[in-house]
Amino acid sequence: MDALSVVGGGIAGLALAACLDPRRFQVTVHERRNEPPQVETSLAMWPEAQQALDEVGILPAVRAAGSVFGGMALRDGSGAVLFTARAPGIIGVSRADLLRLLDAAVPAPVARAYGPVASLPRSGLVVGADGVHSIVRRRLWGERSRARLSPYLALRGIIDEPVPPGGGGEYWGRGQLFGITPASRGRTYWYASYRSGLGPGGIDVGEALALTRARLSGRAAGIDRVLAAATPGQTLAQRVWTVPFPGSYQRNGAVLVGDAAHGMTPNLGRGACEALIDAVTLAGLLNSRPVPEALRAYNRRRLLRSQALRVASSAMARLALAETAQPLRDGLLRLTGRRGGAAAG
Repeated sequence: MDALSVVGGGIAGLALAACLDPRRFQVTVHERRNEPPQVETSLAMWPEAQQALDEVGILPAVRAAGSVFGGMALRDGSGAVLFTARAPGIIGVSRADLLRLLDAAVPAPVARAYGPVASLPRSGLVVGADGVHSIVRRRLWGERSRARLSPYLALRGIIDEPVPPGGGGEYWGRGQLFGITPASRGRTYWYASYRSGLGPGGIDVGEALALTRARLSGRAAGIDRVLAAATPGQTLAQRVWTVPFPGSYQRNGAVLVGDAAHGMTPNLGRGACEALIDAVTLAGLLNSRPVPEALRAYNRRRLLRSQALRVASSAMARLALAETAQPLRDGLLRLTGRRGGAAAG
């Protein structure tokens, strides 16, 4: 039986541990904290991620815990609809619910180790599933692989109210965006992003929320209603970090998955989805092939696709948070919406 250490017990780490064959691997999951997230947020599960959840065996439970929506209105900063993007069958699920379901799917033989990882295991395969600031990536891929700080602040939270009538969607203003989507149990998930010098660490959530209200209130009724109900205790405020291209996802008996491999801006809503796909793909290959061959195949299957999404997400961030080119951007989006409506008619 081969030893396998998963550093990081988040979405990618738990999904991998849930799918690995316990008859072939002696798995240990290392996690800093033995507690759920303190602030609840929501994740969009696209079709490929739903297929991965099905392979883990928890897709019906995720559907039951989440909510299904079919698209999103893209609006300008005042709330006027630029166009509506359809994406049928997307599941919105709480991060806390997803982690709970993944954790329950992990087989009993998997060992758990809590606390900071002082040194990497010296035997067996090491999987870096430890996020954008991955210790595995920094130690084995070198200092050039350190996460890079973007100029953007991101706030996310849930309010205990339904989506305001006619207020759902994503609002693109001048250098700032705001999103409003349904969350489970009839609540609302919201998020905001703009350039800010707060942080990068130790951000006071109350200060960040006050700054967001000052910047965004009074422009659109939907935003005003959500921000009026938002509280620091139900809000997460973080600077956005990204991961540079690592060249390869495997090196020196280690492999990267999830944000440790391709941490990206949140603008495409694909980070958690790609983490699940990474984990299920890697587990399937490790369960069926010799480890070196499995790692090479994983690298071929996941490197270019996930890196393309990372680049596309950064491009979307620049477009959504445009400042000087914002009027031109909105004009082109309106034109796109009109043409789409005419084609649909």
